[in-house]
Amino acid sequence: MILLNPNSPSRFYPDETSRQIMLKTIAFFEEKGKQKIKEDDHKRVWYADFIEFQKKEKLFATLLTPSQYGGADFRWDTWRNCEFNEILGFYGLAYWYTWQVSILGLGPIWMSHNEALKQKAAQLLNDGEVFAFGLSERQHGADIYSTGMTLAPQPDGTYLANGEKYYIGNGNTAPMVSTFGKFADTGEYVFFAADYRHRSYNLIKNVCDSQSYVANFALTDYPITEADILHRGQSAWDAALNTVNIGKYNLGWASIGMCTHALYEAIHHAANRHLYGMTVTDFPHVRGMFTDAYTRLVAMKLFTLRAADYMRVASPDDRRYLLYNPTVKMKVTTQGEEVINLLWDVIAAKGFEKDMYFEMAARDIRALPKLEGTVHVNIALIVKFMANYFFFPGEYPPVLTRSEAVSDDFLFDQGPAKGLGRIQFHDYNLAFGLYDLPNIRLFREQIEALKIFLATATPDEVQKKDTDFLLALGELFTLVVYGQLVLENSRLYKVDEDTVDQIFDFMVRDFSKYALGLYGKPSTTPQQMDLCLKMIRKPVVDVARFDRVWQNSVYSLRDTYDMKP
Repeated sequence: MILLNPNSPSRFYPDETSRQIMLKTIAFFEEKGKQKIKEDDHKRVWYADFIEFQKKEKLFATLLTPSQYGGADFRWDTWRNCEFNEILGFYGLAYWYTWQVSILGLGPIWMSHNEALKQKAAQLLNDGEVFAFGLSERQHGADIYSTGMTLAPQPDGTYLANGEKYYIGNGNTAPMVSTFGKFADTGEYVFFAADYRHRSYNLIKNVCDSQSYVANFALTDYPITEADILHRGQSAWDAALNTVNIGKYNLGWASIGMCTHALYEAIHHAANRHLYGMTVTDFPHVRGMFTDAYTRLVAMKLFTLRAADYMRVASPDDRRYLLYNPTVKMKVTTQGEEVINLLWDVIAAKGFEKDMYFEMAARDIRALPKLEGTVHVNIALIVKFMANYFFFPGEYPPVLTRSEAVSDDFLFDQGPAKGLGRIQFHDYNLAFGLYDLPNIRLFREQIEALKIFLATATPDEVQKKDTDFLLALGELFTLVVYGQLVLENSRLYKVDEDTVDQIFDFMVRDFSKYALGLYGKPSTTPQQMDLCLKMIRKPVVDVARFDRVWQNSVYSLRDTYDMKP
């Protein structure tokens, strides 16, 4: 079974420590119960119990400390971090959030050459502390070119930090806040470590009405020495972008976790509710919505798991993850919104009820496409890879599932954050050739129409500067990348062909939708419009296939998990 089920967790781990971490985390939330989780959410209770639990069990320390800085089984292992991400999302976004912003805060530290600060971070992790990433600002958002945080040199060789940071998770309790700014005299970029306990660290407010503390803080003549500096110059810039390269990937897992819990809850409700003399799940349109939600969720997980394999094999000569990670960020999170919308259309007013997990998921699923760069920012990044992806494939050895117990050290030695247009990818046709199924054949025809569009009706210079046009084109490109990795992992995870073809039922529909969107853009030319029409196709309808997926994979979930009160 591809979806997480807390009643029977089945993921493979190469060591017992990793398995125990997942089991203990599930047990913590199951013992807490849905009623208490919801009560804490409604009352905006700071999740001190979870932080104390992870401190006692050394969870963040074990999962987020590179092996050379920690004890036995301590490592930054993307394979096991994936499921921890998913479990936290499954029980509540607030619990995931404190983990996520700790990952972001640790990025510039583990990328630094300041060994003393790295040793300090390892000790703080071992002590159960959390971390924060001081990048965003009220006026500039994540526009790091325009940072207003400054370090002013002093006659004694020290510095005084001045400026505000905004939207900084864990900013109320992190003894190391990785803070981005500029030197006041040279304009050179810098990352330095600040401590929330210092008298010159002024905590202004929590900018969100939630359990999480999303801080607005100001540093006022905060003293900094060379010993507090993590990066300067190009290294600081690279650390900012490379940290986000790692961190944005996790947002997909939060979406997957929330959608999985919501799916269990929704189908349990619908399968046990009767209207007009029928069970709700007997209505054809309900079966359609549930099956669409299920296949979209399975595709989300297949893609995100596969992207992790490419993170784990990454090297200076293989940076394919720089396309796959933003695709997780923008595509998986928006698919999460689609899954919740489909389920909500089934359970309707039930989704508002205060005792339902769904009520929390329906609110929080909206956040993930909007964090670590908007969907639009990530699509703009993704289109940089389009020419090489379609027309100039490279040669790479096959990548299998990477579940080995090793620390992913390359993530903290990614090198300069540039040269994206030179990155090559393996031929996507290899993945699409793994299956000979009706909707995959249709999808390949849509891809060929897109390639003809790019080759013969190439966007002109005006269109290349038209963000609205490029975003529409980027949605089509993203679907091809999405389909490729879904197929690679469907084969590795032995997903049945009925489910694979049903996934491409919605993929064909989505491609048609985005092609129509591109057709209607103001700057699209008549030639481009004609080619867009060739991309619009109806998926192959197979009632027997649909019924098998519904009965064997979707409806069978109705009584597999129901969280205790």
